[in-house]
Amino acid sequence: MRYLTDRKRAVGMGSAKTGTAHFWAMKVSSVALLILIPLFVFTFGPMLGEPHQAVLDYFSRPFPAIVAALTLVVGFKHFADGAQVLIEDYVHGLMQKILIILVICLSYAAAATGLFAIARIAL
Repeated sequence: MRYLTDRKRAVGMGSAKTGTAHFWAMKVSSVALLILIPLFVFTFGPMLGEPHQAVLDYFSRPFPAIVAALTLVVGFKHFADGAQVLIEDYVHGLMQKILIILVICLSYAAAATGLFAIARIAL
């Protein structure tokens, strides 16, 4: 049985070659959210406490509906990527794969539900 250091075990294995793309995807989505969240707050804020019909009329206009949809899609994609990084760092083995699949499915399901609701209101 050979006793190898961590460095010796890693030599020749190469990299996963996905770290840079994942890093940049997180950075791009965080910058997009930096713009979208204030827009969403300023478009959604005036409707707080308004009657149901006023909210439906407001979100049937294109700009508030598009801002809400973009915020949902980018926000849930950013959540899925961030949760995947956390799971990769702290969970190992089969449970890691199961949790990553579960988080991605949960994120896409929530985004699809939100988009369906916005489309139902806007159309």
